[in-house]
Amino acid sequence: MTFLSTPFNRDTTADEVLRGVDLTGRRAVVTGGSSGVGVETARALARAGAEVTLAVRNTAKGAKVAAEITADTGNQAVLVAPLELTDLDSARAFAAAWQGPLHILVNNAGIMALPELQLTPQGWEAQFATNHLGHFALATGLHHALAAEGGRIAALSSTAHLYSPVVFHDINFARRPYVPLEAYGQSKTAIVLFAVEAGRRWAADGITANAVMPGGIRTPLQQHAFGEDMSDEARAVYDAYPWRTAAQGAATSVLVAGSPLVEGVTGRYFQNSAEAPVIDPKELETDIEPVGVARYALDPVAAERLWELSTAAVSA
Repeated sequence: MTFLSTPFNRDTTADEVLRGVDLTGRRAVVTGGSSGVGVETARALARAGAEVTLAVRNTAKGAKVAAEITADTGNQAVLVAPLELTDLDSARAFAAAWQGPLHILVNNAGIMALPELQLTPQGWEAQFATNHLGHFALATGLHHALAAEGGRIAALSSTAHLYSPVVFHDINFARRPYVPLEAYGQSKTAIVLFAVEAGRRWAADGITANAVMPGGIRTPLQQHAFGEDMSDEARAVYDAYPWRTAAQGAATSVLVAGSPLVEGVTGRYFQNSAEAPVIDPKELETDIEPVGVARYALDPVAAERLWELSTAAVSA
């Protein structure tokens, strides 16, 4: 099988990916657009001419970031709207309030490796609920807007998906020990499965959906996985990790969201600004940031099963 390659690599920045790309007239939503990779994703899209809405929990912080992006890029169409992904009503309200077409949806926001099991009021494990279900409700709620002019979805996954498939018989850790990185990994596998099934279901609507691995960036997302009081083992991992800048981390997101190089491509997993091959999850044991996607994350049967489960969950 031939995987889609590009002239870019892990060191490429988001601005470099979109250099020469004109997104004037395109409208984008970036969840979690007020911190980390989200800021640089929004900045690059705005610099390319897109209208960008930062969908964020803290709108005051979002407004400051929007003003900074406008000052940097000269793009006056950088907007802010409230979105709390753990609250499905918030995702529904955002989608209901959206007017007109939507060309780019970047499902960027997320939480990582919560140290203790947390459940939403509906009983869902918090990382699965935030990283997957909230974004699922948002994307399906925005389906008509995305279909209006052939929108693209970039859904942020992670190498951590190699820690766990979606454990359908016990998603919420009711019958197995809670392991933070397994819970996080399960949520990130769910994101890839979403892209696979959205790619299948929505291809006729002109919508593309692809999963993205941004790479490791020192952002608030790592606050639980790598805290100030980390063990010696965790410190060794932290120091050895091939960290990249937020601008480099945003490169693969904007490739999927705005580059003509991936026009019409859907249902795939991208890493280092290229489509990634299928690998064995055991590679995590020998490579701190392996390049590739687990076969279970691309499984069309699991993808359809997750879609049906998620539809029921967000409709409840």
